[in-house]
Amino acid sequence: MPSALITGITGQDGSYLAELLLEKGYQVFGVVRRTSQQGYQRIEHLLDQLELLPADLLDQHSLTGVVHDTKPDEVYNLGAQSYVPTSWTQPVLTGEFTALGVTRILEAVRLAHPEARFYQASSSEMFGKVTETPQRESTPFHPRSPYGVAKVYGHWITVNYRESYGMYAVSGILFNHESPRRGIEFVTRKVTDGAARIKLGLAGELRLGNLDAQRDWGWAGDYVDAMWRMLQQPEPEDYVIGTGLTHSVRDLVEIAFTRVGLDWQSYVKQDPKFIRPAEVDVLLADPSKAKARLDWEPRVGFEEMIIRMVDADLERLAIHK
Repeated sequence: MPSALITGITGQDGSYLAELLLEKGYQVFGVVRRTSQQGYQRIEHLLDQLELLPADLLDQHSLTGVVHDTKPDEVYNLGAQSYVPTSWTQPVLTGEFTALGVTRILEAVRLAHPEARFYQASSSEMFGKVTETPQRESTPFHPRSPYGVAKVYGHWITVNYRESYGMYAVSGILFNHESPRRGIEFVTRKVTDGAARIKLGLAGELRLGNLDAQRDWGWAGDYVDAMWRMLQQPEPEDYVIGTGLTHSVRDLVEIAFTRVGLDWQSYVKQDPKFIRPAEVDVLLADPSKAKARLDWEPRVGFEEMIIRMVDADLERLAIHK
């Protein structure tokens, strides 16, 4: 039975990846932080199939201990401070988790079980102020937030450990990917939750920032499949993962409000406080390498994804109304 260790298992991607690996017959270990509130909602249905172990990306000793005790075949580092706006208000903490945290888990693997294959969750936010469109593996990075800067560090330290120690370590440069398990603070989920709340009479308006920002949005369940495929290749390489299509926040809003039968322009208000200090205007992936080498293609389209999210939020809110 193959085994895998996942940091960030309680998050959106961690929960979908755990499901995928369990379906494939893996023994799955999850790293969880000891906190006063345990947020296990996304993996609640999997708890009897997982082994959760306490460790922290801020604590080298705990990570080394977990890798030593589990000796996993694969390690997926999905844990991070991953919300871009928070990275401006907490830039040092973001650096500790999202940048140095990668070094700590890589060092844990190097010291305790260097045979493990390692996956680092890199991000399209590393491209930031883009120098070419679409963005591919060779596109230079120009991050436009403390989060993006931290992710660039995490990306390059992964490359460095691969080249310095001969470790099987890869980075997946994933573009935005969403689902009903996305955090409520992210714009896609904020919109689908907001549309559902207005439809059910629980809210009267939705305040958003830049409606013209464009992103390459895909379905989280498709993207964790790409992560797994990267670790099955004979040689470790980095890959851009995205749909190759771009949509604006306005497109997202129109689909969500149409789904609930409302005119979005009557309810959506632009609020300057949601405008980023340094905006990333357009992110668009060129996933051709992943399609050719990994035989990977996104299966869920943008409109279907937003409809699934709206429907899930309607169901959740109607129960608690």
